[in-house]
Amino acid sequence: MKGGLVSEREEDVAAEYPLTLIVDGEEFATLVCSPSDLTDLVVGFLGSEGVIRVREDIKVLTLDVQGGFARVELVRPQSTAKDFYSKRMIGSCCGKSRQFYFQNDARTAKTLTGGLRISAERCFEWMSRLQAASAEFAATGGVHNAALLDESGAAETRSDIGRHNALDKLFGHCIRHRLSAKDRVIVFSGRLSSEVVLKAAKIGCPILLSKSAPTDLALRLADDLGITCVGFIRADSLNVYTHHHRIVMD
Repeated sequence: MKGGLVSEREEDVAAEYPLTLIVDGEEFATLVCSPSDLTDLVVGFLGSEGVIRVREDIKVLTLDVQGGFARVELVRPQSTAKDFYSKRMIGSCCGKSRQFYFQNDARTAKTLTGGLRISAERCFEWMSRLQAASAEFAATGGVHNAALLDESGAAETRSDIGRHNALDKLFGHCIRHRLSAKDRVIVFSGRLSSEVVLKAAKIGCPILLSKSAPTDLALRLADDLGITCVGFIRADSLNVYTHHHRIVMD
């Protein structure tokens, strides 16, 4: 119904796809995701969980797209017990505020220093580009978009129904192509949650731009981990929450 008028029409909807990950013959996780860039997703998820660090840690990766399985053999088989990867711990983040972490987050999140500086104008420009780049979002309105840009503006863009999956796809791309993110920027369509900040820290990216709002825990983590968080990026306004030195105001 629109404007009080009832009509029938066909519309595109976002695809939702379960992918079960088998590591060294044992079921590790089932990812509910968009069925695109699945190799990047698997590699990035394993990197984010601390199962691998470089692409050479994977001996074999095979995808059974029709069956919904990804099978990975590691060069050095290790314990992938679920309790290790899901157990909560309370620890000190860089000696500052006490935060909740998954155990693997405490092992794999990097504290970031340095990184490029960008202008506020670039923040507006790159957010606008992200919004225009996703045909799937334009068609369905049902996915999150994430892009990794270098200083020249060259971008790798990934989309997924899960915001964490979109970031894992970027991480997988970095691992597979041996790319460092220390001089790159993540531009993201979703809310800046603690999970998103931790993903950026694992990827190694010091600047995180979003059109949406942050959470308080996300900002405490970003401050501790050295990440610049910029949110509420609209046509002519933005908020810089942490590590302001990387954003140059014209």
